[in-house]
Amino acid sequence: MIIKHYPITKIEQAEKVYSEKDGVVVKHVCTTEFGDVTADIFYRETPHPEFGNRYFCLFFRGDDLYVANADYVEKLNFGMIENDEGQLEYSQSRHDYKSFNNGNMIDGGRDYIRSSGEVKIFRVQDGEMRYYGVDRNE
Repeated sequence: MIIKHYPITKIEQAEKVYSEKDGVVVKHVCTTEFGDVTADIFYRETPHPEFGNRYFCLFFRGDDLYVANADYVEKLNFGMIENDEGQLEYSQSRHDYKSFNNGNMIDGGRDYIRSSGEVKIFRVQDGEMRYYGVDRNE
């Protein structure tokens, strides 16, 4: 299934800039809450030579763009529901409420999962969103 993302940066441009800068392929993985801001999470197959992380995030504070280590992303659960087009969507942050005409809704980001409909749990592993199971606590 296709997972629909709502990035906060121009991901194609960011992938190109950081791939060229670091000399490795960099790709967007997801967009999620990072502390008190929403951030785009990116992946590189080899650890960064200076910092040792494989994931990093880009986020804004005001107009300023920041970069931070985001290796923690592999520990997070992403509850996903089907939208009206048959794609999977997740709540990006605690108060990112999404609802669809098909009756499905999801809220809570990584803090909690409040939903209707079948919630599929995904986790990030090696730079990919991977199916983990179905949330039985509906």
